[in-house]
Amino acid sequence: MVDIVKSDKLEREYIIPLRAKWQHVARYKRTNRAVKAIKEFLVKHMVIRDRDLNKVRIDKLLNEFMWQRSIQNPPNKVKVKAIKEDGIVRVELAELPTNLKFKKLRLEKRDKKAMEIVEKKKSVMEKFKESREQKEEENKAQETKEEVKEKEEKKAASVEAGQALEKEMSKTEKHETKAKSPKQVKNDRVGYNQASRGK
Repeated sequence: MVDIVKSDKLEREYIIPLRAKWQHVARYKRTNRAVKAIKEFLVKHMVIRDRDLNKVRIDKLLNEFMWQRSIQNPPNKVKVKAIKEDGIVRVELAELPTNLKFKKLRLEKRDKKAMEIVEKKKSVMEKFKESREQKEEENKAQETKEEVKEKEEKKAASVEAGQALEKEMSKTEKHETKAKSPKQVKNDRVGYNQASRGK
């Protein structure tokens, strides 16, 4: 066991024995039990209050290492590196086997490319926003007092036209009868029948 303490950050390396835990479990539950044994071991040795197993986070590569030989044949022991920070323990493999080393490199390379793409998009969006703001400022500067006056005149003309239309509509409504005769009501009800007869 190696202790490294860095300002509220505790790092330790353990070799966790697993065989005793999964040996007396049904074959189809062995790897599940081994993973749980890792969590129980770390809860005990990294001093987690309430012995809460949810505060132990297992790394993706460690999980893959555990499940590499199927559910029936987990490893007998595993060397891990545990880092406790803010009451949460993160666990990863201390020594990666060759196939997982290459996988880790591949994942890191993919993540790096993804971050570069995100940064490029951010820079493009910032440039786009800056150019849009400049165009808006130029457009505002180009609007002169004459254009403002023209807009006001157009608004006034549209308001006057709307008022004239309202007057005409009110005159036509005034001269129309609002009540319909019984014959008109009947024709409205059976209008679809007349249309189908060709009338």
